[in-house]
Amino acid sequence: MPVDANGREAADRYSEEACFVIDSLEQIGSQWRLIVLYDLQEGEKRFNELKRSTGASSRTLSRVLDDLREMGFVDRRLEEDAPVATYYSLTPKGRSLCPVFDEIEAWAQEWLDAPIGERD
Repeated sequence: MPVDANGREAADRYSEEACFVIDSLEQIGSQWRLIVLYDLQEGEKRFNELKRSTGASSRTLSRVLDDLREMGFVDRRLEEDAPVATYYSLTPKGRSLCPVFDEIEAWAQEWLDAPIGERD
C-alpha cells in the first residue's frame, strides 16, 4: 500500500479526508433537507409557504424542519398574534451553505445542461 509523506497509508489519509465529505452529506444530504435549505435562501418563510414551495407533505416538512433545527441550520420563530404563525429562517450555519448552492448551480449549468459530447 502506498505511504504518504507522514508515513500514513494512502487509504487511511483518503478515509480521513472523505470523512468530512461523508459527515457533511449525512447532515444535509437528504433530498428534503436540501430542498428546504435551498428554499430558505430567499428569506424567512411560514410553514405553509414552505409546504407550497417545496411540495413536501406536512409530516415530511415538519420532520425535516425539526431535524434542521436540531442540527443548527434553521431557526423557528413563533408569532402568537391571531392567527398564530410559525416562521422559519436560516441560521448563520445554514446561510453558510448559500455559496455551496451557488457553486452546485454553476456546476450543473456547465455540466448537466451541456450535450454529452461537449462535457469532455
